[in-house]
Amino acid sequence: MVGNVNVRPVQSNPVTARLADIAAQAGVSEATVSRVLNGKPGVAAGTRESVLAALDVLGYERPVRLRQRSAGLVGLITPELDNPIFPALAQVIGQGLTRQGYTPVLATQTPGGSTEDELTEMLVDRGVSGIIFVSGLHADTTADTTRYDQLRAQGVPYVLINGFSPKVQAPFVSPDDRAAMHLAVTHLTALGHTRIGLAVGPKRFVPVLRKIEGFRLAMRERLGLGDAETEELIQHSLYSLEGGQAAAAALVGRGCTAVVCASDMMALGAIRAARQQGLRVPQDVSVVGFDDSPLIAFTDPPLTTIRQPVQAMGQAAVRTLLEEIGGTPAPHTEFVFMPELVVRGSTASGPKR
Repeated sequence: MVGNVNVRPVQSNPVTARLADIAAQAGVSEATVSRVLNGKPGVAAGTRESVLAALDVLGYERPVRLRQRSAGLVGLITPELDNPIFPALAQVIGQGLTRQGYTPVLATQTPGGSTEDELTEMLVDRGVSGIIFVSGLHADTTADTTRYDQLRAQGVPYVLINGFSPKVQAPFVSPDDRAAMHLAVTHLTALGHTRIGLAVGPKRFVPVLRKIEGFRLAMRERLGLGDAETEELIQHSLYSLEGGQAAAAALVGRGCTAVVCASDMMALGAIRAARQQGLRVPQDVSVVGFDDSPLIAFTDPPLTTIRQPVQAMGQAAVRTLLEEIGGTPAPHTEFVFMPELVVRGSTASGPKR
């Protein structure tokens, strides 16, 4: 049969011949093929896929623009992975993308390593279909947000997790930081604590500002404290074990019998600080974390913490990004998810004084 096939080289204009071949293979007009190859709008998704499939069948290379956007790569930019909450989020997001046929590309910022802008440029150069930013510069109130405008102008859809900015036109996904502090303070005051400290990160970050707002409101509602009185119970530090240790040492030094921390890592540092001062957790000092990171239930003592709804947030981020990629953008607003108090062994009744 093969010997009967008449194969001859195309002698006429190769572009015209190619359009005709592709159009015949796809069952569409040459004008439609031209629109698809030039990235013009007004072509149904099914028709576009037929043309691209025809390219593949006939052995033609897809134009670079189409080849990149059809690769199915989605970038995920996270801070360092030392904090277990970031790998946990990355896992949920990665699984969600994979189930939808996309390939996640994890890009991690490390101290002294690539910046968010450099990682974004790298991902865009590789033709990702979209990007999910976790706790990025969008959460920093001092950062220039025009970088996100530029990304949108390049036609790259994106979703931002943790840290809302009204200047950025994009979907945001966040836990309710204010509600989280209300849960923690309500729990501790119910145990009889009246001197409660808050260990948080640097003041310029949106989640920090929101936690402070929630903490102040809860302290006013539960203990009748004014903002000035509450201010001395707030200690800014680094989001790390060492940062939590330093903040808790200062708060315990001010007479706090309970410390609410902005991350589980900080909470582990707070437990260490209490023990270094010869105090027991929870008998002398109660500690509450934030995140409910993997394995945190197995610390000594098991940590009472505010659980971030990682599963729901990660799934929402994936769903929202895929809607953006598919051309039916989600509302450019913030989707806020309710956290949950998980009571374990690091909190107990306040010391009798």
